[in-house]
Amino acid sequence: MGHQPDGSDALSSLRKELRRFASERDWDQYHSPKNLAAALCVEAAELLEHFQWRTDDESKSLPADQLAKVQEEIADVLLYLVRLADKLNVDLLEAANNKIVLNAQKYPVDKARGTNRKYTDL
Repeated sequence: MGHQPDGSDALSSLRKELRRFASERDWDQYHSPKNLAAALCVEAAELLEHFQWRTDDESKSLPADQLAKVQEEIADVLLYLVRLADKLNVDLLEAANNKIVLNAQKYPVDKARGTNRKYTDL
Protein backbone atom coordinates (compact mmCIF):
# COMPACT_ATOMS: atom_id res chain seq x y z
CA MET A 1 0.00 0.00 0.00
CA GLY A 2 1.43 3.39 -1.00
CA HIS A 3 2.15 6.33 1.23
CA GLN A 4 -0.81 8.64 1.63
CA PRO A 5 0.34 12.26 1.64
CA ASP A 6 -0.66 14.33 4.63
CA GLY A 7 -2.36 17.66 4.05
CA SER A 8 0.93 19.52 3.82
CA ASP A 9 2.31 17.13 1.19
CA ALA A 10 -0.92 17.29 -0.80
CA LEU A 11 -0.97 21.10 -0.79
CA SER A 12 2.70 21.22 -1.71
CA SER A 13 2.09 18.90 -4.66
CA LEU A 14 -0.91 20.93 -5.75
CA ARG A 15 1.09 24.16 -5.49
CA LYS A 16 3.87 22.69 -7.64
CA GLU A 17 1.39 21.41 -10.22
CA LEU A 18 -0.27 24.83 -10.45
CA ARG A 19 3.14 26.49 -10.86
CA ARG A 20 3.94 24.10 -13.71
CA PHE A 21 0.52 24.56 -15.32
CA ALA A 22 0.83 28.37 -15.28
CA SER A 23 4.44 28.30 -16.44
CA GLU A 24 3.70 26.06 -19.41
CA ARG A 25 1.07 28.54 -20.57
CA ASP A 26 3.10 31.67 -19.76
CA TRP A 27 0.34 32.78 -17.39
CA ASP A 28 2.60 33.89 -14.53
CA GLN A 29 2.47 37.37 -16.02
CA TYR A 30 -1.25 37.46 -15.18
CA HIS A 31 -1.05 35.84 -11.76
CA SER A 32 -0.49 38.86 -9.56
CA PRO A 33 -1.97 38.57 -6.07
CA LYS A 34 -4.59 41.16 -7.03
CA ASN A 35 -5.67 39.23 -10.12
CA LEU A 36 -5.70 35.92 -8.28
CA ALA A 37 -7.79 37.38 -5.45
CA ALA A 38 -10.25 38.75 -8.01
CA ALA A 39 -10.43 35.39 -9.79
CA LEU A 40 -10.98 33.67 -6.45
CA CYS A 41 -13.95 35.96 -5.74
CA VAL A 42 -15.42 35.30 -9.18
CA GLU A 43 -15.18 31.54 -8.65
CA ALA A 44 -16.70 31.84 -5.17
CA ALA A 45 -19.60 33.76 -6.71
CA GLU A 46 -20.01 31.03 -9.34
CA LEU A 47 -20.14 28.50 -6.50
CA LEU A 48 -22.79 30.54 -4.72
CA GLU A 49 -24.86 30.78 -7.88
CA HIS A 50 -25.64 27.04 -7.64
CA PHE A 51 -27.31 27.64 -4.28
CA GLN A 52 -29.17 30.82 -5.18
CA TRP A 53 -32.91 30.52 -4.57
CA ARG A 54 -32.61 27.06 -2.99
CA THR A 55 -33.87 26.41 0.50
CA ASP A 56 -31.47 25.20 3.18
CA ASP A 57 -32.83 21.67 2.78
CA GLU A 58 -32.51 21.78 -1.02
CA SER A 59 -28.91 22.93 -0.68
CA LYS A 60 -28.15 19.83 1.40
CA SER A 61 -29.41 17.37 -1.20
CA LEU A 62 -28.40 18.58 -4.64
CA PRO A 63 -29.15 16.41 -7.65
CA ALA A 64 -26.08 14.56 -8.95
CA ASP A 65 -25.64 16.82 -11.98
CA GLN A 66 -25.75 19.96 -9.81
CA LEU A 67 -23.41 18.43 -7.24
CA ALA A 68 -20.90 17.73 -10.02
CA LYS A 69 -21.02 21.40 -11.05
CA VAL A 70 -20.64 22.51 -7.43
CA GLN A 71 -17.64 20.21 -7.09
CA GLU A 72 -15.99 21.91 -10.07
CA GLU A 73 -16.56 25.36 -8.58
CA ILE A 74 -15.20 24.24 -5.21
CA ALA A 75 -12.11 22.99 -7.01
CA ASP A 76 -11.72 26.32 -8.82
CA VAL A 77 -11.89 28.17 -5.50
CA LEU A 78 -9.26 25.87 -4.00
CA LEU A 79 -6.96 26.17 -7.00
CA TYR A 80 -7.02 29.96 -6.99
CA LEU A 81 -6.56 30.02 -3.22
CA VAL A 82 -3.52 27.74 -3.42
CA ARG A 83 -2.05 29.82 -6.25
CA LEU A 84 -2.64 33.08 -4.33
CA ALA A 85 -1.06 31.69 -1.17
CA ASP A 86 1.92 30.51 -3.22
CA LYS A 87 2.42 33.96 -4.74
CA LEU A 88 2.35 35.53 -1.27
CA ASN A 89 4.45 32.79 0.38
CA VAL A 90 1.62 31.95 2.77
CA ASP A 91 1.55 28.46 4.28
CA LEU A 92 -2.16 27.68 3.97
CA LEU A 93 -2.29 25.02 6.66
CA GLU A 94 -0.34 27.15 9.12
CA ALA A 95 -2.54 30.16 8.37
CA ALA A 96 -5.70 28.07 8.79
CA ASN A 97 -4.52 26.56 12.07
CA ASN A 98 -3.55 30.00 13.38
CA LYS A 99 -6.99 31.30 12.42
CA ILE A 100 -8.71 28.44 14.25
CA VAL A 101 -6.79 29.38 17.41
CA LEU A 102 -7.73 33.05 16.96
CA ASN A 103 -11.39 32.15 16.37
CA ALA A 104 -11.42 30.03 19.54
CA GLN A 105 -10.26 33.09 21.46
CA LYS A 106 -12.80 35.38 19.79
CA TYR A 107 -15.64 32.88 20.17
CA PRO A 108 -15.31 31.13 23.54
CA VAL A 109 -17.67 28.17 23.83
CA ASP A 110 -19.46 29.53 26.89
CA LYS A 111 -20.42 32.72 25.02
CA ALA A 112 -20.71 31.56 21.42
CA ARG A 113 -22.45 28.18 21.72
CA GLY A 114 -25.72 28.17 19.82
CA THR A 115 -25.55 31.76 18.62
CA ASN A 116 -24.55 33.26 15.29
CA ARG A 117 -23.71 36.67 16.71
CA LYS A 118 -20.40 38.25 15.80
CA TYR A 119 -17.70 38.10 18.49
CA THR A 120 -18.05 41.85 19.09
CA ASP A 121 -21.69 41.25 20.12
CA LEU A 122 -21.15 38.31 22.48
